[in-house]
Amino acid sequence: MRRSAVTAGLAAAALLVVTGCSSDDGPGPLGGRSAPSGPATSSAPAGVTPSASLPPAKGTVRVVSTLAEGLKSPWGLAELPEGDLLVSSRDEGTITRVDAESGKKTVIGSVPGVAPAGEGGLLGIALSPAYASDHMVYAFFTTESDNRIARMLYDEKKPADEQLGSPDTILRGIPKGNIHNGGRIAFGPDKMLYAGTGETGDRGLGQDLKSLAGKILRMTPDGQPAPGNPYPNSLVYSPGHRNVQGLAWDADNRLWASEFGQDTWDELNLIEPGKNYGWPVVEGKAHKAGYVDPVVQWRTSEASPSGIAYAEGSIWMAGLRGERLWRVPLDGRESEAPAQAFLEGKYGRLRTVLSAGGDKVWLVTSETDTRGTPQPGDDKILQLKVS
Repeated sequence: MRRSAVTAGLAAAALLVVTGCSSDDGPGPLGGRSAPSGPATSSAPAGVTPSASLPPAKGTVRVVSTLAEGLKSPWGLAELPEGDLLVSSRDEGTITRVDAESGKKTVIGSVPGVAPAGEGGLLGIALSPAYASDHMVYAFFTTESDNRIARMLYDEKKPADEQLGSPDTILRGIPKGNIHNGGRIAFGPDKMLYAGTGETGDRGLGQDLKSLAGKILRMTPDGQPAPGNPYPNSLVYSPGHRNVQGLAWDADNRLWASEFGQDTWDELNLIEPGKNYGWPVVEGKAHKAGYVDPVVQWRTSEASPSGIAYAEGSIWMAGLRGERLWRVPLDGRESEAPAQAFLEGKYGRLRTVLSAGGDKVWLVTSETDTRGTPQPGDDKILQLKVS
């Protein structure tokens, strides 16, 4: 084991079946948290058919291989059509291609304008839904003045380190902070771009519908408010978030998001348009009218969640401070069984999870982000087989 085992791990997993919270590495500078948050009330989207079979109550994780080592502050991860990976470096502002068989690393370019500081820098990346024809890579990053989203042409025919084109900024003006910049982006089944943002430490921004901070945003690939958004002419898809770190869709196209709480509860939420997820009025499960309760909540020491992925009927959630991978088996809109922890303390802080189809999952460690304790070979990309 990389660190001493958490002796209460199994008991905590049973206790935390339906709980969720935290900041990147524990309590933030704002003092005690508010109370938890309220229940989901709306029904499943029209046309959604429940999955035919449920995942087993108990799952498994096997580390098949260590694909790559020596990555510096890795954050975002995207899989190219041929299976190779792109990984962003938060602090170096670069994107590196990793060969999916040999693990060979090739820097394809830097993103101009990235100004890393605190939890900001080059964060999430995603491939265009039309990547086969447009070869566009999208990135969420922090500048000297704001957070923004840009797209860049990836031209594999150019020399290494020059393959990434100039950024075409599609959205600017997302508030930035030393903490709570969010940063996860992903294209949904509707081919719209979703982005999780943080409230930058300014608690009130989560409830301010005029601000892009503390929200999940939904936009067209050009950065315009997506058709069908709940607020007219607005990018806001859901408000009331503290610091959204993970986005994933299940087999029935429901959107799930992981989120840091403050001192008490980290969260896994089922996201629906226009629903309010409570921060800073509530945190965790409050059963308070007007606010949506998380489906699962954890003590901040057990999670401090980052990226999530959907595979084999479950949500898989990386834990930073918790240094473990959580499995949440789903039964439609609910957790089908208690959350289950894997890899506790074995690889340190865990940042990003990416489904590679079937039972294959990629997992990225996060020991070189200034909050970990790097060991030889950090940071790593691990290949997992899950059930």
